[in-house]
Amino acid sequence: MPDRILIVEDDERIRSSMRLSFEGEGYEVAEAASGEAALDRFAVGGIDLVLVDLMLPGIDGFECCRAIRRGSAVPIIMVTARSDTHDVVAGLEAGADDYVTKPFVPKELAARMRALLRRSRSDEDAAMVTIGDMQLLPDEGVLRHPDGSEVHCTRTEFRLLCEMAATPNKVVTREHLLERIWGYGYFGDGRLVDVHVRRLRTKIEPDPALPRHLVTVRGIGFKLVP
Repeated sequence: MPDRILIVEDDERIRSSMRLSFEGEGYEVAEAASGEAALDRFAVGGIDLVLVDLMLPGIDGFECCRAIRRGSAVPIIMVTARSDTHDVVAGLEAGADDYVTKPFVPKELAARMRALLRRSRSDEDAAMVTIGDMQLLPDEGVLRHPDGSEVHCTRTEFRLLCEMAATPNKVVTREHLLERIWGYGYFGDGRLVDVHVRRLRTKIEPDPALPRHLVTVRGIGFKLVP
């Protein structure tokens, strides 16, 4: 079955152009012109990836991302006309996995979509790792509290944690993480890594402001200290 993507875009011309382009790439395409319509369509099910414009009437793209992310780990790519740090970071904090700025090259966006879809289906094959008093089980896709309850992570957050857990106490560069986690030739936007690391710290650190497990190595990257 072809992958089904949901395009959330209020400009009909842009939405139609995206639909035609991605149908040409072999995707099934669902459309929504507002955040409200997107959430209604997503609730029906069957969506494999969401492309959401940040500037929408009514519920904006940030809130749309947050609402989807509360109940799903589906890959989300935000589309924005502005590339300033505030918008990009806010979109990633809202739960998006990646972003693209307008105007974008459809072939490049399609490559990013394929990479996200491919890794969203890949299985990790690694032993359990203890992080503080938590258990990371890569092969089960689970991060677990001591009481047995699961910590909710997006796929991107989980893969990022697994990648660093594969080489505990060793520094991993941002460039390595961009290549390994986002899965395609990237142009070095370290904000993707930094924002997801910050989100992970809120989930695994007793005090995210003073991280003990997910440590920054200034000017290089990060290391996981179990």
